[in-house]
Amino acid sequence: MTNTRKIVVNWEAVGRRVRELRGFETSQSDFAAEIGISQGQLSRYEKGASEIGTEVLLRLAQKAGRSIEWFLTGKDAARLKE
Repeated sequence: MTNTRKIVVNWEAVGRRVRELRGFETSQSDFAAEIGISQGQLSRYEKGASEIGTEVLLRLAQKAGRSIEWFLTGKDAARLKE
């Protein structure tokens, strides 16, 4: 029998990491357009009010040079882009 444990994602923390990636110089509208979503959806992601789908997580990870794991947990064994 496999030991399965439910993993809980803290979407507010994920949203903070998305906000960190966007930075202060880039507007939500501009950043949202860069990753192919609406400004309203980006706002919901940054507030942790909406779960981020895999396609958007992949785009964010590629843009940031980070793993999807980093967005979901804050832990990253190795940066993907240096």
